Amino acid sequence: MENIIYLIPILPLFGFLICGIFGNKMPKKVVGIIANLAVWIPFFLSVYLFSTFTEPIKASLFDWFTVDHLHVSFSFQIDQLSLIMMMIVTGIGSLIHLYSIGYMHEDKGFYKFFSYLNLFIFSMLLLVMGSNFLILFIGWEGVGFCSYLLIGFWYTNKEYGYAARKAFVMNRIGDLGLLIGIFMLFYYFGSVEYTDIAAKANLFKLNDPILITATIFLFVGAMGKSAQIPLYTWLPDAMAGPTPVSALIHAATMVTAGIYMIIRSNAIYSLVPITLDFIMYIGLATSILAAFIGLRQNDIKKVLAYSTVSQLGLMFTALGAEAYTTALFHVITHAFFKALLFLGAGSVIHAMSGEQDMRYMGGLRKKIPVTYWTFLIGTLAICGIPPLAGMFSKDEILVALWTKNKVIWGLTLFSAALTCIYMFRLLFLTFFGEFKGTEEQKKHMHESPAIMTFPLIILAILTTIGGGLNLPHYLGEGISQKLAHWLQPIYVGLHIHEEPSFGIEMTLLAITLAVIALVAIVSYNKYVTRKIQAQIVENMSGWEKISAHAAYINEFYNEVIVNPVLNLGKFLKNIVDKYIINGIVEGTAKTVKGCGSVVRLIQNGNVEFYVFAMSLGIFILLLVAEFLSH
Repeated sequence: MENIIYLIPILPLFGFLICGIFGNKMPKKVVGIIANLAVWIPFFLSVYLFSTFTEPIKASLFDWFTVDHLHVSFSFQIDQLSLIMMMIVTGIGSLIHLYSIGYMHEDKGFYKFFSYLNLFIFSMLLLVMGSNFLILFIGWEGVGFCSYLLIGFWYTNKEYGYAARKAFVMNRIGDLGLLIGIFMLFYYFGSVEYTDIAAKANLFKLNDPILITATIFLFVGAMGKSAQIPLYTWLPDAMAGPTPVSALIHAATMVTAGIYMIIRSNAIYSLVPITLDFIMYIGLATSILAAFIGLRQNDIKKVLAYSTVSQLGLMFTALGAEAYTTALFHVITHAFFKALLFLGAGSVIHAMSGEQDMRYMGGLRKKIPVTYWTFLIGTLAICGIPPLAGMFSKDEILVALWTKNKVIWGLTLFSAALTCIYMFRLLFLTFFGEFKGTEEQKKHMHESPAIMTFPLIILAILTTIGGGLNLPHYLGEGISQKLAHWLQPIYVGLHIHEEPSFGIEMTLLAITLAVIALVAIVSYNKYVTRKIQAQIVENMSGWEKISAHAAYINEFYNEVIVNPVLNLGKFLKNIVDKYIINGIVEGTAKTVKGCGSVVRLIQNGNVEFYVFAMSLGIFILLLVAEFLSH
């Protein structure tokens, strides 16, 4: 069993090494097969572990290091939570790898792309399989590094390189917070093992200042990796990478790391309601802001990017309400429909010969029917249309928030309504109406090859049936809450919220569905019946202009943080370095050189001068000796 556990992360690592070292000497077909096997095999192994799981396993690969009383082993913890995450990472990752063979088949960096993808999967598996915070941190840094490589994959474009650097820097800010949080846990718990920390958590009282500080710092790390205010602006810019990268980062892997970390640390987070409230408010604000920005984006991938930020905000809102299973349920359903939407967008871009602006699309549903129908399923799922998976997970979040705080529930419903608005806008502008592209694009438009549409169909099926993983409790004890029962053993000291009555749940669901239906009707009337087109940014005004400019957050950061830092760097370079540092260094050199020139005059080769100098020296020494003797 342990050998199987070790194989799961090792195979993607081998795939990275083989494709990275020998890929340029192998045919693209062979590279694609090796890279895909390096992820598909771990997926089937993860499914096998899931099907044979009886109790948590801790598999120690080797003793890592011992410092004083801190002993850390490089070990993996296989339990209910890690198994779910392993299947998500390898399952969605496998479909994205398969899709990438078709999407990247003409790219010169084909072998490098797949080596980076394999390294990304390896790092993500380390993150979710590790038994302690240090292994999590290695995987955490690994996915950050891989995101830099993948976002900036087309590095000849300077804008893409800038986006990669932005992602790297903003993640480093969050990572510092995570590292401080880990140091605090070690200092006060004497261990970084999840099991040790969970066992000692009850030694601290409720809202202990130490735990508040540590959990806040850990959440700062989650802010960076999972794109929450104020560290979210890197994620929309990550669209610079190839579309499979967008699906990999945005769907089920990197951006969910923060949610996983908080669920894994539930033993300490459940003791700090103050931190949980902070997480809930940050998540809600992020969800509303990102949804508002998505309303007037014209780039199809940018709309989906801000959608991801908004959905992550919903997950953190659920975490803040201590609805850990609900948050993870939405992680799973979001992995299905968001991977579907991004890969569907990639299929649209492929058909449009690289065009991403929705203003030049329209009428594509007849040209690329498989992409349209699968994209439609993804859109309906993220909006919360029954019986698709997104409806069940989003409804659970709203019910949990109703129990927690009625105002928070209302604001979350408002965010869900905004989600419906921008997603129906995207759907109608892209697939309905008249085609608005060029004749050349229209001539070459075709459905994507089977190797790209097959993952779309699989993800559409998962999006359709995925809600069955955690059906509402009112459907009966035998078929409902499967995920909640499965995850129950990983929670320590979890406060169980009282479920609202059946009548209240039905009323909340009816309100949600009424809002969705209203948005769908208004959007259809606006973009299909009345054929209103997307405006260019220059023609927008009021809230539309603010939304199109991403609420001017990037401009604000540039003025308040980026430009002052750059100006400080210029000052240090042009003034401090040039005149002060260089002045001291060059002044010292000139002084030594001048003294050397004077001393060199003494060594002139004149014997008479040497005799005179020696006599003078002896005379001075005698005077000094006579002076000292008195």
